[in-house]
Amino acid sequence: MPDMTRFHYAFKVMDIASTRDFYMGVLGCEEGRSTDTWIDFNFFGHQLSAHVSSDIPKADYCGLVDGIKVPMPHFGCLLSQAAFKTVQAKLEAHKIDFIVRPYIRYQGQVGEQWTMFFLDPSGNPIEFKAFTNDAEVFL
Repeated sequence: MPDMTRFHYAFKVMDIASTRDFYMGVLGCEEGRSTDTWIDFNFFGHQLSAHVSSDIPKADYCGLVDGIKVPMPHFGCLLSQAAFKTVQAKLEAHKIDFIVRPYIRYQGQVGEQWTMFFLDPSGNPIEFKAFTNDAEVFL
């Protein structure tokens, strides 16, 4: 992925075992470096660093987007529509509960996108999106 800017995000998790199982076993991420207290993942081309903590804040459902309350903070990725459907199928196969079930947000409008929200085992909210037209990501 030359000439691509990648992000790095460090966040809190309850433990390494459940985090590894979820990010690798459910989402299909590759593991990078790790110790007993943190683990890195290739999160769809970006670097996630999960650090064990006993103080994980609860999400605040203060975000109102297209009439739906969404958790803050949250993180995720913009995927192709095919990758979105693949991740959706993995989540459903592993019986992961959705905070917001996959649906089309802003249907028929500029910025139309598939979106879904769910929690990792530590309660971190994750959102995946797939825009109908990638040229409308920032519109």
